[in-house]
Parts: sequence; C-alpha cells; structure tokens
Amino acid sequence: MDGIRRRIRPVQQKCKDKMKPSGWLLPQQKSSFADDGTWTNVDMDVTPLERRVWGPWTMLGFWFSDALNAQGWEAPAAIIAGGLTWREAIYCIIFGNLTTTLPLVLNGAMGANLHIPFPVAMRSSFGWYFSRFAIVVRMATALFWHAIQTYTGSTAITQCIRAIWPSYLNIPNHLPASAGITSQQLLSHFIFWSIQLPFLLTPPHKLKWFFSFKAAVVLISSVGVVIAMTSKAHGTGDIWNQSYGVPPGAKRNWLILSSMSSITGSWATMATNIPDFTRYLDRPKGVYWQVAFLPVIQIILGLFGIICTSAAKVVYGYYIWDPVSLAAEWKDGPGNRAGAFFVGFTWCVAQIGTNLSANVISCANDLTSLCPRYINIRRGVILTTITAGWIMVPWKIISSAASLLSFMSGLGIFLAPIAAIMGADYWIVKRKHVDVPALYRAHGRYRYHARWGTNWRAVVAFFISVVPNIPGMAASVNPSLAPSVGSAVKIYDIFYLWGFFSAFVVYSLLGRLFPATETLVPETISGDDVYFGMDATTGAGGSFFTDGDVDEEKKGVEAMVVRSACPI
Repeated sequence: MDGIRRRIRPVQQKCKDKMKPSGWLLPQQKSSFADDGTWTNVDMDVTPLERRVWGPWTMLGFWFSDALNAQGWEAPAAIIAGGLTWREAIYCIIFGNLTTTLPLVLNGAMGANLHIPFPVAMRSSFGWYFSRFAIVVRMATALFWHAIQTYTGSTAITQCIRAIWPSYLNIPNHLPASAGITSQQLLSHFIFWSIQLPFLLTPPHKLKWFFSFKAAVVLISSVGVVIAMTSKAHGTGDIWNQSYGVPPGAKRNWLILSSMSSITGSWATMATNIPDFTRYLDRPKGVYWQVAFLPVIQIILGLFGIICTSAAKVVYGYYIWDPVSLAAEWKDGPGNRAGAFFVGFTWCVAQIGTNLSANVISCANDLTSLCPRYINIRRGVILTTITAGWIMVPWKIISSAASLLSFMSGLGIFLAPIAAIMGADYWIVKRKHVDVPALYRAHGRYRYHARWGTNWRAVVAFFISVVPNIPGMAASVNPSLAPSVGSAVKIYDIFYLWGFFSAFVVYSLLGRLFPATETLVPETISGDDVYFGMDATTGAGGSFFTDGDVDEEKKGVEAMVVRSACPI
C-alpha cells in the first residue's frame, strides 16, 4: 500500500496546476465514487469519519434549534382562531408531530446509515434525472421559508435595539408606501441579515455548540416570559374557558383533521431532507430519538404560547400571539426594557437556528448537487441568503401576499410524496441495502431508464399522491374557485396524510410487484468500505475497495489508483 501511495504523489503533484480554479469555476475535485471527468465536489461526498460528530444529544439540540421559533409559539393560534379550543390545539400538535416523525425516522435512518446528503439519497428511488425535480421543489420551499424566517428575525432585532435606544423607533421614513417597508424596518432587516450571515457560513458539523446554546436560551427566556405574564395577569386568563366556534358534527371533525394536517405540513420540508443532517451522526440509533424529541418540544412551546396569549388579554385587553409583538408592549417601567431586549435576543437566536437547520444548509446542498462546477456549500449559502433575504423582498411576502403564503403551505402536497417514496424505497423495496458508490455514477444501477434517468414507479406514485390534492390547493390560493372544486377540497384538508401514505403504499406495491432488479443488491455497499487516496490540496485521488485481499491483482489496482489520481 505504501508503494502505491508513493507512486500516486508525483502524479498528483503534476495535476495541481490543472486543478486550479478559473474565475467562478471551482477546482475540479475527485469524488470517491463519481465517474472520471464528472464535475463534483467533496460537499456531496460520503461524510468522512472526522465529521461524524453528532450524537443523540446533538439531535436533541438540533430539534430544539429547529422547533423553537416564533412560528411554533404561534402554532395554536390558527387552530383556536378557526373555531376550536385549546384542547384540540394540543391534540393536533401531538398527533400532527407524531405523524411527521414517521418520515423523519424513515428518511433520517438513510442518512445516518449511509452518511449521504438528501440530493444523493434521492437518486436511489427517483433516478438520476427525476431526482433533480425533487431537489428543485425542496430548494424553492427552503428559499421562501428562509425569506420569511429572516424577516421575522428582523422584527426581533428591532426590540433589542429599541430597548437600548428607544428613539430607534422614531427614525424617519424615506420610502414610499409601495415599498411595503419603512426605513427603520429596512435597517433592522439589514442588521439581522448581517448578524446571521457568519453563522450560516459555519460548516454544519461544527454547529453542535449553537444548537445547544439556542436550546438553553429559548427555554430559559420562554419560561421567564410565562412567569412574567402570569404575574402581571395574576393568573393565566380565560382562554381555557373558550367555547367552540363551530357546531359539533362533520364540520368540526374535518376542521380538526385539517388543523392536524397543517401541523404535519409545517414539517414537510424537514421530513424530506433530514438526511442532510443525520449524515453527521456517529451512531445510527440517534435518529430514533426524534420520535420523542419533536412532539415534546412542540407541546411545551405551544403551551407557552397559549398561556402568554391568554394572560395578554387580561393585561392589554386583546390576545397577542406573536412573542415579539408581546415584547413590544414592554416599554417604560422597571425591568420592561430589559425584558424586551432579552425576548428580542431570544427570538433572534431562534430564527437563526431555524434558518440553519431547516432552510439554508438544505438549499445550499441542493444548489451544490445541481451545479457542482460552480457551487459548493459555502457559495450555496451565500446565494441562498442573498436571494431569500433581499431579491425575494420577504416583507412583501409577509405583509401583502396571503395567496402566496397559501401556495407555500400547499407545497407540502409535493413534498409529502417525495418523503414517502424515499422512505418506502429504502425500507420496503431495497430493504436497507444500497450500493452507495453507484449513487454517484451517472450510468450506474440507479439510473433506471438509460435515456430518461427516471424510475417510472416513483412517477406513478408521485402523481397518484399529488393530483387529488391540486383542486383543493387551487381553491386555497384563489377562494373564488371553491364552489367549482366542491368536495374535492376535503382531500386537501388532509393533504399530508393522504399525500404521504398514498405514495408510500403505491410505491411499495409497484416496487415489489415490478422490481427494478438491477437496483437490488443483497447487502449494502457502504462508502466506508473504500480506501481514500485523496490529495488534501487538489482533491485529486483514487479509491478502491479494501474489504478483499489488497495484494490480489495488485498491479491492476495500482494502475487504477494512478489513473484516478489525475482525472483531467
């Protein structure tokens, strides 16, 4: 083996000049498994051992980071405002999140066992080219939610600044009403975006500390807000005694199902691309803790939101669901400005953590897989946050585009079957046996159709899942279509439940009845079974399997490694 390494080094040295980047072009890196001459980069490769540093407690911190955000605090609001009570709000949060943990565990296990990112994992079920469709859908969702989460963070930074300098709120406005934002709000948005950027540029495997920090800060602050508001209100208010706003019967039952589906839909994105994060686990068993983590965190945060909102009615005369708006009421008086500062700081940290875990890293991975010649994860992060934070004008999305928000929520009808097909393929069809190196080869076993690069079984399952949901989605975006849609809207009321389980069952049946035999292997061929001859500077190198006799056919192996050392 040492002799092979010595022969590789001179060849790699000659390649350095050829591997240098030109302009925006990234240096061509040699993946462990991709075809020679294919432009790739190591961010899409199998996660190396030194980056597998996440354990079960890191997953707990990760879910605290993702779930503890202003939207989670406000989750019960829409359910109660729709005519149900706090009881149904809690039930929907529990069962909605339990439903979501199913794809989180199924797909998270694929990342934890194979240590590959979502864009690569999709090729096993969708095929080489059709997987790109799934990647684009997930990427579009991430962009919109990053825009919304970032602007929410800018409202929190406003509370931090005005708590120190109250005159900050008096900055004169020089923007027209058509801009949809004031000068002061635009400045807050720029400040928050600038603070957030360095955290977004941190490599994912180095974020353990931030997830733990956010979990501690948000929990402590939330408990403090609950204590403060119940103290001001001398109790928890009367929200617990509210009556139903809809009569008993079918209408109420469908409203409950619709509310539960809205909870599941809010996690549709993470349930799809969870391998982007579980790939960093050091032990695969850590993925199963998600079943307990997510529902418990959401229940705690939802109860905090209900209690504080109820107390706000007593203190201020009306319900305040938004925690940042609640802090805006804390102006003069002992401790009020200090409290407003810490609440604003808390939700700044919360929104940054959510953007890290749910949106930016995922979108950057997607961009990297689509354009490896020009984009790596760092460039993907920059493109994502500039596009979502500025080009998409998030303040207009929030303030004046109700139909667009309905459309974004409706994207769950596309994400549900994607998550279902990926999970069914790994657990039911492939029985957890995947040829990892073949996932990186354009003409490998997972291309499926030689010309189209598409698995027809995934196409059929996808359309059976999506088509029945389209009329209801159209009616939610444009209410004038509701009369023509009729009872079809009922399917959309349970869009995630229908979308996930229908696609899961159909794909499983097709995969078992009409198997793609070329994609089935008796045992998993792991990316850990190869020897990496990778040059740290150029990325050039070769790989070969070491689970056999290294001395056998040594000359042929040596020739392969030397050829791979300089693929240009």
